[in-house]
Amino acid sequence: MAAQPNPLSTGRPVYVVDGARSPFLRARNKPGPFYASDLSFQAGRALLYRQPFSAEAFDQVIMGCVMGAPHEVNIARIVALRLGCGDKVPAWTVQRNCASGLQALDCAAQDIASGRSELVLAGGAEAMSHAPLLFGSGMAAWLGAFSAARKPVDKLKAALAFRPAYLKPVIGLLCGLTDHFVGLNMGQTAEILAHRFNISREAMDAYAVRSHQRLAKAAEQGYLDEIETLYDADGKYYDADDGCRPDSSLEKLAKLRPAFERPFGKVTAGNSAQITDGAAWLILASEDAVEKYKLPVIGRICDSQWAGVDPAQMGLGPVHAMAPILARNGYDSGDIDFWEINEAFAAQVLACLQAWQSEDYCTRELGLEKAFTPIDESRLNVDGGGVSLGHPVGASGARIVLHVLKVLQRENAQRGIATLCIGGGQGGAMLVERVA
Repeated sequence: MAAQPNPLSTGRPVYVVDGARSPFLRARNKPGPFYASDLSFQAGRALLYRQPFSAEAFDQVIMGCVMGAPHEVNIARIVALRLGCGDKVPAWTVQRNCASGLQALDCAAQDIASGRSELVLAGGAEAMSHAPLLFGSGMAAWLGAFSAARKPVDKLKAALAFRPAYLKPVIGLLCGLTDHFVGLNMGQTAEILAHRFNISREAMDAYAVRSHQRLAKAAEQGYLDEIETLYDADGKYYDADDGCRPDSSLEKLAKLRPAFERPFGKVTAGNSAQITDGAAWLILASEDAVEKYKLPVIGRICDSQWAGVDPAQMGLGPVHAMAPILARNGYDSGDIDFWEINEAFAAQVLACLQAWQSEDYCTRELGLEKAFTPIDESRLNVDGGGVSLGHPVGASGARIVLHVLKVLQRENAQRGIATLCIGGGQGGAMLVERVA
């Protein structure tokens, strides 16, 4: 595996000066109180209020989002204007499935490293509860024919051609969470990994319980201070991730039926990421911008990597994205103080941990001479993850980068990695360091 140079490690330093996110709100079988643009606007407004520069000082705004509503086309521009960035600050939206927020950060960081930008607002948002219900092609064709008919007799003929089957909805969320190239939904790809690495249902459920316990402890200890309170149109406020179940247990999770491969599957709703709405932002700056505005610095983006894998085993993407970063920088697992591997599924994280330390996998799949040393699980997702707080696909990449920087700051540690698997068979990873 060749570790090609990355401009982030050879260009100008890229600093993270601040960040914020919304609470992650679990979908409850109906549209949630906020669209993606509302989530990102309210989190961004609180973030910008405390900055010593105006919103018009940004060189650009970049935002990841997968399923923006019809009125949120190029959602980054909509939110930038709502935040007061002004007409002259360009804004654009990126989409790389589960890693859209990470892609936004990478684009911003690359532009700063190359000298194209000095100050960028970047992040991601997703309101998965607002995923649309659509009509199929049959209904679209019928509507087209009915609209094209001009004479009353032609209208009548078109009307009589209607079939009740045309009303069958296409569920946008299920369609989007399916890899149509291999014909598998994301849960089925997790089942494949569970089978390949012989991961038991009990191990998955135990991981899920730990995720909830860690998130509950983090909230109790005040470790989630990146969350900004949201207010809906009725004045109700939301100030915490609401998918956490502190009372989760192996006994309770064992009662859940398989969600994707019945009756013998192992992946359930309890050991999978929750369907969630949320947003996250980071402010990235060059050294010149830091000095100009006298900005605090919480960390530096040092390196990033994207990788492709078999779409049917997309959950292994983090392994393929992290490995070149470590090889390029001469690191082994022990050189990374804290890790954030997005919890799409408990099975997927556990499979990554096994592949990472497997001599066979690392030599055959990654082209390495030997495996990496095991990742210390006491330093992995220390405050919970997608299983307990949810995975709003456009936002998660930005959230895990922000949170690993917060953990480094809290623990007086030096180095962290944030990484995600990506639907369609990809992985993305980012290396960050705390700056004292």
